[in-house]
Amino acid sequence: MRKYLMINGSNMNLMGMREPCYGTVTMAEVEEKLTKLAAEYGVEVEFYQSNHEGDIVDKLQEVRGKVDGIFMNPAAFTYTSIAIRDAICACNHRVVEVHVSNIHAREEFRHHSMLAPIIEGQFVGLGAKGYEMAFRYLVETDQEKDAQQGR
Repeated sequence: MRKYLMINGSNMNLMGMREPCYGTVTMAEVEEKLTKLAAEYGVEVEFYQSNHEGDIVDKLQEVRGKVDGIFMNPAAFTYTSIAIRDAICACNHRVVEVHVSNIHAREEFRHHSMLAPIIEGQFVGLGAKGYEMAFRYLVETDQEKDAQQGR
């Protein structure tokens, strides 16, 4: 069975209670929706959140070769973390980046993602729906690949 991992960085545990640009949907609600969607697809999804950069690096290393894809909102680490970038490269994960708010319409320092050049794509500014879209993208592209290979 295919397995996917959602990783959230700093302060995303406060989603739904943060600034208005993050909306009112909580992370628990996002996880509940994705758990149901995973069951519909017949895949597994795991959730991980940390406010600590090194813990995210450890998680990326821990799941090396054990997940089929990762969708992540690195939050503030997006703009600063060479360590997370290096862990993604070293572990050869398929990664899609998610941002609830439109990082390109916010402060200038948020316009540049350290991860963008090494990942498959981004879902930006679509609210909590971006997580679902990223998850669907990973699962459906794997399903298409499986179908092409006759699995």
